[in-house]
Amino acid sequence: MSVKLALLKSGETIIADIKELISEENICGYLFKDPHVLTLTESLYLSEKSEDDSVGVTFSPWIVFTSDKEIPVRPDWLVTIVEPVREIKKLYEEKVNGTNSEVSFTEE
Repeated sequence: MSVKLALLKSGETIIADIKELISEENICGYLFKDPHVLTLTESLYLSEKSEDDSVGVTFSPWIVFTSDKEIPVRPDWLVTIVEPVREIKKLYEEKVNGTNSEVSFTEE
Protein backbone atom coordinates (compact mmCIF):
# COMPACT_ATOMS: atom_id res chain seq x y z
CA MET A 1 0.00 0.00 0.00
CA SER A 2 1.34 3.44 -0.97
CA VAL A 3 -0.49 5.62 1.54
CA LYS A 4 -0.07 9.34 0.87
CA LEU A 5 -1.68 12.65 1.83
CA ALA A 6 -3.05 14.74 -1.02
CA LEU A 7 -3.89 18.42 -0.65
CA LEU A 8 -6.61 19.34 -3.12
CA LYS A 9 -7.45 22.75 -4.61
CA SER A 10 -10.62 22.67 -2.51
CA GLY A 11 -8.47 22.73 0.65
CA GLU A 12 -9.32 19.15 1.63
CA THR A 13 -6.58 16.87 2.88
CA ILE A 14 -7.19 13.35 1.59
CA ILE A 15 -5.41 10.25 2.79
CA ALA A 16 -5.51 7.27 0.45
CA ASP A 17 -3.55 4.59 -1.34
CA ILE A 18 -2.60 6.80 -4.30
CA LYS A 19 -1.40 5.53 -7.66
CA GLU A 20 -0.53 7.42 -10.84
CA LEU A 21 -2.65 6.85 -13.94
CA ILE A 22 -0.29 6.95 -16.92
CA SER A 23 -1.15 7.20 -20.61
CA GLU A 24 1.55 7.36 -23.25
CA GLU A 25 4.23 8.01 -20.59
CA ASN A 26 2.33 11.04 -19.19
CA ILE A 27 0.48 11.30 -15.89
CA CYS A 28 -3.18 11.76 -16.82
CA GLY A 29 -4.58 11.39 -13.30
CA TYR A 30 -4.39 9.63 -9.98
CA LEU A 31 -6.33 6.73 -8.53
CA PHE A 32 -7.33 7.16 -4.87
CA LYS A 33 -8.11 3.83 -3.19
CA ASP A 34 -10.13 4.04 0.06
CA PRO A 35 -9.90 7.86 0.22
CA HIS A 36 -10.71 9.57 3.51
CA VAL A 37 -10.76 13.23 4.50
CA LEU A 38 -8.34 13.93 7.33
CA THR A 39 -9.72 16.57 9.71
CA LEU A 40 -8.39 18.10 12.94
CA THR A 41 -10.96 17.60 15.71
CA GLU A 42 -9.60 20.21 18.10
CA SER A 43 -7.64 23.44 17.91
CA LEU A 44 -3.93 23.18 18.42
CA TYR A 45 -2.32 25.94 20.43
CA LEU A 46 1.39 25.51 20.99
CA SER A 47 3.54 27.58 23.27
CA GLU A 48 6.93 27.10 24.85
CA LYS A 49 5.22 26.03 28.08
CA SER A 50 2.92 23.54 26.37
CA GLU A 51 3.47 19.98 27.59
CA ASP A 52 0.66 18.37 25.59
CA ASP A 53 1.38 18.45 21.85
CA SER A 54 -1.38 16.00 20.94
CA VAL A 55 -3.59 16.50 17.90
CA GLY A 56 -7.03 14.94 17.45
CA VAL A 57 -7.89 13.74 13.95
CA THR A 58 -10.92 12.20 12.30
CA PHE A 59 -11.00 10.03 9.19
CA SER A 60 -14.24 10.19 7.22
CA PRO A 61 -15.02 8.83 3.76
CA TRP A 62 -14.16 11.44 1.13
CA ILE A 63 -17.31 11.00 -0.97
CA VAL A 64 -19.87 9.74 1.51
CA PHE A 65 -22.62 8.65 -0.89
CA THR A 66 -20.65 6.27 -3.10
CA SER A 67 -19.82 2.62 -2.77
CA ASP A 68 -16.77 3.05 -5.04
CA LYS A 69 -13.51 2.12 -3.34
CA GLU A 70 -11.31 3.57 -6.12
CA ILE A 71 -11.86 7.13 -7.35
CA PRO A 72 -9.94 8.73 -10.22
CA VAL A 73 -8.76 12.32 -9.68
CA ARG A 74 -7.63 14.80 -12.32
CA PRO A 75 -4.05 16.00 -11.81
CA ASP A 76 -5.05 19.68 -12.03
CA TRP A 77 -7.02 19.26 -8.77
CA LEU A 78 -3.95 18.34 -6.73
CA VAL A 79 -1.80 20.94 -5.04
CA THR A 80 0.66 18.39 -3.68
CA ILE A 81 1.09 14.78 -2.55
CA VAL A 82 3.20 14.09 0.55
CA GLU A 83 4.18 11.28 2.88
CA PRO A 84 2.04 11.18 6.07
CA VAL A 85 3.67 10.98 9.50
CA ARG A 86 4.06 7.42 10.74
CA GLU A 87 1.25 7.63 13.33
CA ILE A 88 -1.33 8.97 10.85
CA LYS A 89 -0.42 6.31 8.30
CA LYS A 90 -0.78 3.56 10.89
CA LEU A 91 -4.13 4.89 12.12
CA TYR A 92 -5.44 5.19 8.55
CA GLU A 93 -4.46 1.59 7.81
CA GLU A 94 -6.26 0.50 11.00
CA LYS A 95 -9.33 2.50 9.94
CA VAL A 96 -9.41 1.01 6.44
CA ASN A 97 -8.94 -2.47 7.88
CA GLY A 98 -11.85 -1.93 10.28
CA THR A 99 -11.23 -0.25 13.65
CA ASN A 100 -10.71 3.42 14.65
CA SER A 101 -12.61 6.50 13.39
CA GLU A 102 -11.42 9.15 15.85
CA VAL A 103 -7.90 9.09 17.20
CA SER A 104 -5.19 11.30 18.59
CA PHE A 105 -1.44 11.07 18.67
CA THR A 106 1.46 12.91 20.25
CA GLU A 107 4.11 14.46 18.06
CA GLU A 108 7.65 13.46 18.98
